[in-house]
Amino acid sequence: MPSPVAEIPAAAADIAAAHYAAKLAFETDCSDVHAAFASGKIDFVLLDARSPALFAQSHIPGAINLPHGKMTAHRMSAWPAETLFVVYCAGPHCNGADKAALRLSRLGLSLKLMIGGMTGWADEGFSFEQGVSTGA
Repeated sequence: MPSPVAEIPAAAADIAAAHYAAKLAFETDCSDVHAAFASGKIDFVLLDARSPALFAQSHIPGAINLPHGKMTAHRMSAWPAETLFVVYCAGPHCNGADKAALRLSRLGLSLKLMIGGMTGWADEGFSFEQGVSTGA
């Protein structure tokens, strides 16, 4: 009798590769975002989907505060149509980034969700900054 882990057989390697490639098309993580900013290769716009008050208290350096409810076609037209957006919120206990991702995708925009959000950023030991947004 197999263990609970092996009870359902693992996917074939080609199916697993397709699954994880698809997953990475939807997500990025705190480490990759941090590395992009550290290297200066910033080919995306980092959007903090939380409230302005929470953003002012603490946010990821380089982020622009844009709550998901404010992500309208008019507002997003400030960026070129081919812009890649990376969205985040408080963390795994928050669905603000999911709501932002849904809104942006419905606007036909390219995006990835930064898994972990503020919680993940803190877990990685990366620094935060305070103050109001200077972008958008």
